[in-house]
Amino acid sequence: MNELKEIIAMNIFCKINNVIRTTSSLLVLLIVSSGYAQQQTQKSQSPVQLADQYFAAGEYYTAAHLYGQYLNPSKEQQSMVSDFPLNIKNRRAAISNSFSRTDILFKQAESYRLANYWQEAAAIYKECMEDPEKYDEALYWYAVCERSLGHYTSAKESLEQYLNNAYGNNKHKEAAKKELQTLIFIQQQLARPDSFLFTTKKLEIPYSHEKGAFAPIQLSGNQFLISSTEADPIQVNGINPYRSRLFIGSVNNNNLEAITPVIIPDSDPMANQGAATISPDGKYLYFSQWKKENGHTVSSIYYSEKQTDGWSAPKQLSSIHINGHNSKQPFCSTDGKYLFFASDNPGGMGGFDIWYAPLNEDGTTGVPLNAGAMINTKDDEQAPFYHNSSNTLVFSSNGRPGMGGYDLFAAKGKESSWKIPENMGHPVNSQKDDIYFFASEQTSLLSNAFLSSDRGEGCCLETYNIIKAPKDKRLTGKLLDCIENTPVGGAEIILKDAAGKIWRTTTDADGMYSFETGRETYNGLVLTANKELYLEATASLKTKNIDETDLMIDKLTNEDMCIEKKPEEKPIEPEPLVIKAEDVVTVFFDFDRSLLKAEAVHKLDSIYTVMKEYPASTIQISGYTDGLGSDKYNAKLSDRRARACASYLIKKGIEKERVSFVSFGECCPVEMEIIDGRDNPDGRSKNRRALINIKKD
Repeated sequence: MNELKEIIAMNIFCKINNVIRTTSSLLVLLIVSSGYAQQQTQKSQSPVQLADQYFAAGEYYTAAHLYGQYLNPSKEQQSMVSDFPLNIKNRRAAISNSFSRTDILFKQAESYRLANYWQEAAAIYKECMEDPEKYDEALYWYAVCERSLGHYTSAKESLEQYLNNAYGNNKHKEAAKKELQTLIFIQQQLARPDSFLFTTKKLEIPYSHEKGAFAPIQLSGNQFLISSTEADPIQVNGINPYRSRLFIGSVNNNNLEAITPVIIPDSDPMANQGAATISPDGKYLYFSQWKKENGHTVSSIYYSEKQTDGWSAPKQLSSIHINGHNSKQPFCSTDGKYLFFASDNPGGMGGFDIWYAPLNEDGTTGVPLNAGAMINTKDDEQAPFYHNSSNTLVFSSNGRPGMGGYDLFAAKGKESSWKIPENMGHPVNSQKDDIYFFASEQTSLLSNAFLSSDRGEGCCLETYNIIKAPKDKRLTGKLLDCIENTPVGGAEIILKDAAGKIWRTTTDADGMYSFETGRETYNGLVLTANKELYLEATASLKTKNIDETDLMIDKLTNEDMCIEKKPEEKPIEPEPLVIKAEDVVTVFFDFDRSLLKAEAVHKLDSIYTVMKEYPASTIQISGYTDGLGSDKYNAKLSDRRARACASYLIKKGIEKERVSFVSFGECCPVEMEIIDGRDNPDGRSKNRRALINIKKD
């Protein structure tokens, strides 16, 4: 089917449609006159035979129009060629002698369907269904057209009617069953609860509705390569003048602007070029080149080297090309290691498969390898895209359950080691063909992606921008005893980000904790665990697994965290603390706390004793924090710590005038908090302090 898309984009049938519709009389006159002259001299082709030739050559829209003109000539056309078999009398005779009217109608419907004119095809298939001999097959294809048009109820009814048809041969029986499964899958996808997270917009490109515009690839910044069609400056009689070509444009506010053609010198003027990629160093341009030969599309991959004034003449990638087989749709991985492509070369699983080949420094490739049975099916896989930052291969396939036609699939892995591909679902996929995909390495796969699809009303593949908002996130983890490796329940777990936002929870009996962090992304997340009889433990967040299978929430699992028990000590009476005037006393605080610990109270009581002994003495209290949290938050926390010390002494009876305090936030750490790139919890604990300076007079 994608060959058809490229041919349609290449041949720009929609433009031909406009030309034919405005000059139909002239076209018929030329065809008929030519046919009449040849009939007189060589008894050559009838208009139906001419239409058949266009059909065989893949010129489906032109064939459909010729079949239609044969069936329904205007009065003017009949009068111009009254002696030719297009007149009513002779036309009917010709039909009855060789083929029926329904035969020609069916050919016309097939032509419209293969040109992706679903509305026209459905109407004619429905007319064919009036003929019992054509009913069976026309009914099946009518159902396919209805599905493509989004008429799912009608499609389902027609498929069930086809499968229950007692007198038909049901040659599409298995395909009809697959279509029913497709309809079920479509309904499931349309009911997805996460659809509101997606925003899908067609990229506004001049004339893309008529010409098609597909296979976007980012060059740099907002510069993109894209494939579309243009008319050849030199036109050859009997040969469609429209060819697929490469263009460069700038994407601004959902518009592709400043579009200019990519000039590849000395390339075959009769060939089409598209579906391109550029090596990460910008030195080589790889692209598909194809044309019709004997009614078949023949394609191969070429490359050009960057020159000071453009690109060099193209060379065929000989290591990939095998005579009698086709290769297309190259994609360079951003690490410069591999060229991914689609090919029907020997050694594959079926039709077109996904392959990859190592890239050489001179632009050539090494021996190609098939991506394997995990990716490829007996049908067609094509248009590969590899997202290095997420190790994800995105490709299009018509051999897996989907929404109809070609769907986009994603598979995690590398080279020949892949996980099971997953359908990317609605609205990435539609009930029509969805093929090319691109996402920047600097973003997640669907945060700002481009894809090609014929889901719109245009003639061909057009480009769509799809943006998916982040899902909610749930962070879970487990707290263990460092020595016994057993779960620690009832512990307080504090999650804090670099800006000072804090979440709190408590571990359950299995040592598990969980935080709902919403859709935002937070930086510098740190976990702190506290429990009575245990030493405080602090560790940076280290996610070991992300489960993205839930449509509404991503589940992040943190590495196991452990906490140590405090050393067992025999209870002893604390020795009297002797503090002298002009001493500097330090008291310490727990993480994110300003409550006085027992040790701090003991020291403050000794300070009280000194101040009573020296009535003229004063104290200055300075509050500090560790380096976690924002400057604003830490300034407030250090102030609370200094005030806690001052309030204690004042409540014991020290005059307010003798006590002053100031806060410094995370200023002036006494211990390093990061050592060799790793968090130092002991250092942080020594920086969570208040300094009390006693002055004798």
